[in-house]
Amino acid sequence: MQITAVLYIILALLLSFSVAFFQYFYKVKNKVKINFLLFSLKSISLFLLILLLINPIIKKTEIQEKKPVLSILADNSKSISYFKESINLKRFLDEIKADKSIGEKYEINEFAFGTKLGNLDSLSFTDYETNVSKAITSVNQLNRGNIAPVILLTDGNQTIGNDYEFIASQQKIYPIVFGDTIEYKDLKISQLNVNKYSYIKNKFPVEVLLNYSGKENVTSQFSISKNGKAIFTEKVQFSPANKSKTITTNLTSTKEGLHYYTASIRKIKGEKNTKNNTKNFSVEVIDEQTKILVLASVLHPDLGALKKSIESNKQRSVDVFLIDNFKKQFADYQLIMLFNPNHRFNKVLSEIKQKKLNYFLITGANTDWNFINKQEIGVTKNTINQIENYSAFLNNSFLNFLQKDIGFNQFSPLIDIYGELVILKEHQTLLFQNINGLETKQPLLATFEENNQKSGILLGEGLWRWRAASFLNSNSFQEFDEFIDNLIQYLASNKRRSRLEINAENLYPANSTIKISALYTDKNYQFDARASLEITITNQKTKKVTKIPFSVFNNWYQAEIENLVWGNYNYKVSVIDQNIHKYGKFKIADFQIEEQFTNANHKKLLKLANKSGGKLYFKNEIAELKKLLLEDKTFFTTQKLIVKEQSLIDWKRVLLIIALLLSIEWFVRKYFGKL
Repeated sequence: MQITAVLYIILALLLSFSVAFFQYFYKVKNKVKINFLLFSLKSISLFLLILLLINPIIKKTEIQEKKPVLSILADNSKSISYFKESINLKRFLDEIKADKSIGEKYEINEFAFGTKLGNLDSLSFTDYETNVSKAITSVNQLNRGNIAPVILLTDGNQTIGNDYEFIASQQKIYPIVFGDTIEYKDLKISQLNVNKYSYIKNKFPVEVLLNYSGKENVTSQFSISKNGKAIFTEKVQFSPANKSKTITTNLTSTKEGLHYYTASIRKIKGEKNTKNNTKNFSVEVIDEQTKILVLASVLHPDLGALKKSIESNKQRSVDVFLIDNFKKQFADYQLIMLFNPNHRFNKVLSEIKQKKLNYFLITGANTDWNFINKQEIGVTKNTINQIENYSAFLNNSFLNFLQKDIGFNQFSPLIDIYGELVILKEHQTLLFQNINGLETKQPLLATFEENNQKSGILLGEGLWRWRAASFLNSNSFQEFDEFIDNLIQYLASNKRRSRLEINAENLYPANSTIKISALYTDKNYQFDARASLEITITNQKTKKVTKIPFSVFNNWYQAEIENLVWGNYNYKVSVIDQNIHKYGKFKIADFQIEEQFTNANHKKLLKLANKSGGKLYFKNEIAELKKLLLEDKTFFTTQKLIVKEQSLIDWKRVLLIIALLLSIEWFVRKYFGKL
């Protein structure tokens, strides 16, 4: 207790005696014995009352002991049951928990992991994926600053997440290997790359990476089949020195629609696991041939950059003409691009408006805005005779199509005539103007859709610099070309925009979580979060129907579907209380990713143990593990001094005593006639 508090208590005692003395003895003629009782009652009650106000605090020091934490991570994935190690893992876990010496030395925390980390209530070995790295990282964060070794019960085969071999663990890790460590001969398809879409009568590439585990020379056959019929085969040879092979082939798209294919490598003698010999994939064939016309008033580097970007998509072709040299028919083209238009474009614009043709207007230093203002196309600009530089920044709320930010705000400014822009009709802005570092809400690139006619306007020339800058940033023209391709695909399409758009894959692996997202807009094509969306999924074979509601997430509706068996499915997405629907289909492949392994990955677990300062054990070495845990002096109980502040008095009891003393004083005074 502090000296100040002691002084206050002494003063309280003196004050209490003084008040009581003044009341019962000072200038009192008849000092009867009862006054001594009343003096005592008053002194004590006043002292306790003042003591409550002082509320003296004493400090109490306690020694707290903290045991080291022993975190046990048990693999709950299907690969454990596939290796027939479920009973062994449970037995190992129970024996660690039942050891009294370990229980006395450690605070034991148990966790189960598969896709996610959770408390170990029971082990079912039903998780369809294994994320070892996430489990270790989560436990390290949970026990940060504590002594907390980790026992990892697993086969070491990870299917998702970062490679756990390279984790910089703050705690020692002791992996316990479950599963067969004998390396059998095995062929597998480790990776398959293919585009999701192709165009009719085109060839699309398929790239397959094959891997071999074994110590002998083997020969097999790789094939790609469709509807049970082989459409590509190739003989492949492997050896201990040549354990991988990449096969690349081109398949032909002959029919529009969704097509499923199977890539497989033939089983070799002595191969134990054949489930990783097959991979399914799908390709959607689209019938889309697009011709674009570019009409210009002047020659400019942008014309060449646009032509190269657009024609990077092999399904598009571009014709470039100076306006005075064009003699063809507009009917041959799906989109007309007008570059730096002036009065010589009068006939062209008249025909575009009359026939409601899709067009894209690009203005610049040579644009005649007086001419454009008279055309009644919904865009006007009050200009002055001055050139201005306009930088760009992306509008993340743009809804017409999905466009990622490729570094627009880092590109060189575009050049256009200075003036105030006025847009008189409904539009969507993809890029806003940034003028000398000031971000504005004036459009730099905008799109329009009206009466089945699509159009767009870019207020500035200098796109060739953007394409060059994109190449310098990523060593490829791909990002810029994809940006132009998205824009052209939207403007050249004659399809009316739907208020409901669905984003789903055509093929999912077995037992995976199927995520389907939807974009729903109101009549003004603004995202509408007020609606209720539902997906109805029907198994084509069993006719079993599953209904799942959507939830809103980041301006999208999203549904997650689990526990669907392999097979073909149709789905219908509906907006409840609205006559708006979208249909589609997908396939769930008969492939268990957890069953692709032939043995436990003890080599990678050994590297993890060595890097963390731990040690690798096998399932029959539990005695050695327990001995290490009990004898390792780096795992010790820590002591910590904790200073606690505690009130010297119990205010409830003191209040009760004060009330009692004051009551007694009052009754005594009343009885003896002193009130």
